[in-house]
Amino acid sequence: MKKLFPRELRKGKPTPEEVASIPRQPIVFVLNDVQDTFNVGALFRVADAVAAEKVYLCGQTPTPPNSRIHKAAVGTEQWVPWEYRSDIVSLIGELKAQHRTIIAVEQHPKSVSYAELAVKPPVALIVGHETYGVSKEALECADVIVELPMLGVTRSLTVAAAAAVVAY
Repeated sequence: MKKLFPRELRKGKPTPEEVASIPRQPIVFVLNDVQDTFNVGALFRVADAVAAEKVYLCGQTPTPPNSRIHKAAVGTEQWVPWEYRSDIVSLIGELKAQHRTIIAVEQHPKSVSYAELAVKPPVALIVGHETYGVSKEALECADVIVELPMLGVTRSLTVAAAAAVVAY
């Protein structure tokens, strides 16, 4: 690989045809009451980077159009498919009906290390509120709860950073 210069990182806004031609990966992101617009925008960037099928913004998660989301997303919210859903439990039921493995990213007594995660696509990756995490209702619906080991002083990552690690 070669290092890309800033002008090479993005060649302008893609056309609708270019967006439609992106081969999407069998992963969706579910944002469960994520509050910070920076995190929402950063999650759109992660979803774009992995060519996710869709981002679901649930509950109290802010939605586009929003200037702070747009700034953090660097415009990716304009071409990553997204949908707002008020009820995460019914959404999870629909995703399970699509035969998706539901993965919640959370520090929890029943969690497994992301390094031990062995699931096959399609998947739905749930990340939660910055302080309170994934809701109890969503955790109860998850097929697996996964966490990243925290080896330093800080006991958590941003939701976007955690989602990126697990998504890849």
